[in-house]
Amino acid sequence: MTSPTNPFDAMMTMGREWAKAFNPALESFTPKGFEALWPTMPKEMMETFFGKTFNPEGLDAKTKMLLTLGGLTILGAQAEAQLRMTVRHAIEAGATKQEVAETIALMGVFGGLPAMTKAMELARDVMDGNAEDDA
Repeated sequence: MTSPTNPFDAMMTMGREWAKAFNPALESFTPKGFEALWPTMPKEMMETFFGKTFNPEGLDAKTKMLLTLGGLTILGAQAEAQLRMTVRHAIEAGATKQEVAETIALMGVFGGLPAMTKAMELARDVMDGNAEDDA
């Protein structure tokens, strides 16, 4: 591989050209722009759809959001937008910053320290209110 061009850059350029041909509005699309389309769901709505409404003996919405956060942490940097949105929703569902941090820290055992560190960084940005500044 002696190509003077970076294959990742070439792939991204090709993808942008494809998206622009498909829909010109996608030319300026960013993952954070997509994230901004999804507002934080109110706690009551989360509890209705993800909580005990349809399964009274099951897990509540907060616990389900923390479990989702754990899974996304293990994925590492592959799911940044999803991780930020899940932190927002977990906090709205009643999780404390300590519970969010503990969930992420525990997943370091399974996903490794780089995945845990990235997730902590993303969660901290959300909890400190910095995630919206980047959008």
